[in-house]
Amino acid sequence: MRIGYPCINRLIGCTASRTFRLASYNEERMSKTIAGNLTCLEKILTFNVHHGLLFFRITSDLVPFASHPVCTFLWQEEFAVEFETIGAYIRKHGFRISMHPDQFVLLNAADKKILQRSIADLKYQTQVLDLMGLDPSAKVQVHVGGLYGDKQAAIQRFLKQYDMLDPAIKERLVIENDERLYSLRDCLAIHEQSGIPVIADTFHHSLLNNGEHFLSLLPHVRKTWKGKDGIPMIDYSSQEPGRRFGAHAMHIVEEDFRQFIKETMPADFDIMLEIKDKEKSALAALDIAQYDPRLVIGRLGDA
Repeated sequence: MRIGYPCINRLIGCTASRTFRLASYNEERMSKTIAGNLTCLEKILTFNVHHGLLFFRITSDLVPFASHPVCTFLWQEEFAVEFETIGAYIRKHGFRISMHPDQFVLLNAADKKILQRSIADLKYQTQVLDLMGLDPSAKVQVHVGGLYGDKQAAIQRFLKQYDMLDPAIKERLVIENDERLYSLRDCLAIHEQSGIPVIADTFHHSLLNNGEHFLSLLPHVRKTWKGKDGIPMIDYSSQEPGRRFGAHAMHIVEEDFRQFIKETMPADFDIMLEIKDKEKSALAALDIAQYDPRLVIGRLGDA
């Protein structure tokens, strides 16, 4: 079991998701921005190694406009060495890595232009993980998508369009339940027809379910992950009091997390904390789980 957080570290003073206006696009700006983002990513990973946080979601904005038609810059070649260096560091220290496209990536879109843009973004994120030399346990996670007035037709369209994807994308793609449209049970049904691994989002399940207790579905989720996929990934959060329905918590509710860790024994999985204060809550969670026999001990080496 590894514990981690997504995309941003609020302590180190830089971001790996710097971008610029599309109207300002040129190759020099692209090169400088990507270089800065990769340098910051290295700093985040170094911080995480020193603190034992070995699960990390890399920002989708690492390479601005990478999937946009405007991008003719051969960033894959320009930064091949940097990507490989970061990948070697990830492998050396036993990180689990994921990426997560934004909500505009809809693999079950009925509009062909939206579908093409979605596939282009999935291709870009897959390329990032491939350039780092990461094995298939590094995943790109998506939601199933929209309902479009007919849920079953939307699911069948997802399956059809998933089946047409490049094998390199399919090898890394995983689906997760959301809080409004597709429950964990829906995702498990999609897995049965496609073989796609399922990420269980604990918070989303608490908001949208079919009356099942989360723990009762864990064995079914585990079976969707095969050997090459690694152990399951789980997203963990809770409702922020006084905020809109579905708003993620600002800080981990430590007693709830302690109970979650206790109840899920001995199931093994990597935990992504989707909590607003990022590494602060991740460090608190790590402290709570420090004696858990499932926990991976950080391999500091020459960090």
